[in-house]
Amino acid sequence: MNSIMKWGIENIPDQQGRVAIVTGANSGLGFYTARALALKGCTVIMACRDPQKGEEARQRLLKEKPASEPVLLNLDLGDLSSIKAFSEQYGNTIERLDLLINNAGLMAIPYRKTRDGFEMQFGVNHLGHFALTAQLWPLLKDTEGSRIVNVSSVAHRFGHIHFEDPNWEKRYRKWGAYGMSKLSNLLFTSELERRISASGDRVVAASSHPGYADTELQAKGALMKGSRISARSFNLANRLVAQSAEMGALPSLYAATAEGVEPGSFYGPGGFMRMKGWPAPDVPDPKRVTRKVAENLWVLSESMTGLKFTI
Repeated sequence: MNSIMKWGIENIPDQQGRVAIVTGANSGLGFYTARALALKGCTVIMACRDPQKGEEARQRLLKEKPASEPVLLNLDLGDLSSIKAFSEQYGNTIERLDLLINNAGLMAIPYRKTRDGFEMQFGVNHLGHFALTAQLWPLLKDTEGSRIVNVSSVAHRFGHIHFEDPNWEKRYRKWGAYGMSKLSNLLFTSELERRISASGDRVVAASSHPGYADTELQAKGALMKGSRISARSFNLANRLVAQSAEMGALPSLYAATAEGVEPGSFYGPGGFMRMKGWPAPDVPDPKRVTRKVAENLWVLSESMTGLKFTI
């Protein structure tokens, strides 16, 4: 597959009058996604867990004099009650939702559980976004030209859904749990797109991955474990090998704004080993992203979150 030649933020169509939610917008990929959209005139809702870090990021963005002022709202994807409160607050104050970019995530962290008892990576990276999308669906459905972008990873290629033990209570492996959560993002996109298509609705559900981008994710797990040496090693590797977080955000921005994006499509870097470069079409692992597994994950997700996601 050929790279989409040098598609950057200058190629994003005018976003005046549109509204986007970007989860995890205070740092890394989320910040640069929010920044690009705001500079193009989109009203960006920066959905962040930490109000202080969120406000610092918002002020940093405001210094660039975006065409539309970003709005900060509190959202903890590891807490279903927070997701419900966020969705209700948004729905009570804003009448449209053009873009939902499910970006926030955790990577290879020590074993933790969310407030609702889910393994943290599966709970935040997938279940939290599943619950958020379900509760915002009426607005997405009623907004012409709306899109949903789920941010996955090349790590989906070593993922496996542990239906028998989704919270990893028997034997936890941090990278296995991460791979499962990122595979879940693609399975969610696949089943979401299938259900939207069957309903006749025109919302586009797509997915993306950043390749190897320089973000806080790599070092965060090491710091949570108390290993500053490992964290410094990750940071050094990022500086030497990774592409910038700004470049890593481009596949998500392409999926969210470019013309001709097909429902169910997947984008990532088109350069060396799909880890760096300009956005290009990619293909999920066909052995892992199957209709049967996607349907089963949807049922499991509804059961665990207590939500009926009807399209």
